Amino acid sequence: MTTATVQETSFADLGVPANLVDALVAIDRPTPFPIQTATLPTTLAGRDVLGRGKTGSGKTLAFAIPLVARLSGAGQTRPGRPTGLVLAPTRELANQIAESIAPLAKAAGLTVTTVFGGVSQRPQEQTFRRGVDIVVACPGRLEDLMGQGIVQLDRVEITVLDEADHMADLGFLPGVTRIMEKTRKDGQRMLFSATLDRGVDKLAKRFLHDPVAHSVDSAESPVAAMTHHVFEVSSTEERTDVVKALASGTSRRILFTRTKHQAKRLAKQLTSAGIPAVDLHGNLSQNARERNLAQLSSGEVNVLVATDIAARGVHVDGIDLVVHVEPPVEHKAYLHRSGRTARAGNAGDVVTLMLPSQREDMRQLLRKAAIRVTPQPVTTASPAVTTLVGEVAPLVKPRPGGPGSGNAPAAGSTGGGQSQGANARRKREARQPGQGQGGQRREGGRGGQSRGGQGSRPAQSAQPSRSGQAPQGGRRPRRASSNS
Repeated sequence: MTTATVQETSFADLGVPANLVDALVAIDRPTPFPIQTATLPTTLAGRDVLGRGKTGSGKTLAFAIPLVARLSGAGQTRPGRPTGLVLAPTRELANQIAESIAPLAKAAGLTVTTVFGGVSQRPQEQTFRRGVDIVVACPGRLEDLMGQGIVQLDRVEITVLDEADHMADLGFLPGVTRIMEKTRKDGQRMLFSATLDRGVDKLAKRFLHDPVAHSVDSAESPVAAMTHHVFEVSSTEERTDVVKALASGTSRRILFTRTKHQAKRLAKQLTSAGIPAVDLHGNLSQNARERNLAQLSSGEVNVLVATDIAARGVHVDGIDLVVHVEPPVEHKAYLHRSGRTARAGNAGDVVTLMLPSQREDMRQLLRKAAIRVTPQPVTTASPAVTTLVGEVAPLVKPRPGGPGSGNAPAAGSTGGGQSQGANARRKREARQPGQGQGGQRREGGRGGQSRGGQGSRPAQSAQPSRSGQAPQGGRRPRRASSNS
């Protein structure tokens, strides 16, 4: 009896240029995922595409490959006038998209950069003056640079909107619309989104010309390789103990909290207990975010405690366990948080901890998420818990400069980025009474824009406007920030 051999479709079969195929093999991406197989023949031909795929489906390479392939013959790089643009809702996602594009761009002789708020604008200005081919940007800072005449989008041949539904959730669609209007009308547009609600469908109809729609699995379908668990604990104290136990294993895991304060406090508590953990939330500076993610990626710590800022777009390989410290408010948040594990065909577990008073809320959430799982009461000694913990990692004694949040900086170290939350800023200002009258921050000058009243979002730009049309008082009108 002869058995036929089924040959997988290769990137070369889909029309990807040989130099990019070699670059993909070099980064251990030798074969395409389903969404890449579905979209690449269309996108490489220059058609507009509306792609829908659940988190972890491989959509970043689905647009990165045609972006680089089609721009490789776009002509000479010109200062301040890129030819490729990718819009993303958060700094973390922008960084990760740029990292995915970079090896392909290098193989094609192109350059790529990121643009987002919460960091100094000057390096971004310098990059545009030198000239760059592909820009991966958050809408707010990009609009700032456009308004100052630092960048023009009239040469943009390919525009990509990634996580468009998340940008809609954050209120960025008006800014996205203004940006899209400045790109070439005859350019190629690709829009990737998990769902098409909250105005994303209108955006697609306005800017996509006769798009080809591709969908891989339901927009909100659960992942087959993901195992869900709902653990009921008797009290908040018992929940704390179970969380600590679930965090104590040797593999990587992400714990989700509802608030920034909870994330910061839990990461410090775990580190203090000998389980190094780092936090990720909107109050951290960009340097602190990158440093904490680097600790997780490198294996220096195994635990990330995060708010929903990490639920979309942030990808770290090898996350075996996601823990919802308490049930999220809505089922979409549940699915996106859970999608940090069981990615790219790998298996993973998701645990949700609930109190008896949260039973009905949890039942409704699971129904909307189409997840079937039977809640079970647990303690730290329950087999269901110890199985998920697996091998327990050795305890790490807290020390200055040690891994995890809450450790004092090493001798001679500045400690890295600071929290950018309003409370943290007020405390720092109170310790520095010499800043202007009454200890208040001064207006004007470099970095002089007041951050008061901005909540947890860092200022978009410390640079004065170059348009010559600043409103009264020298302050630019506020627009939605895109560096959450």
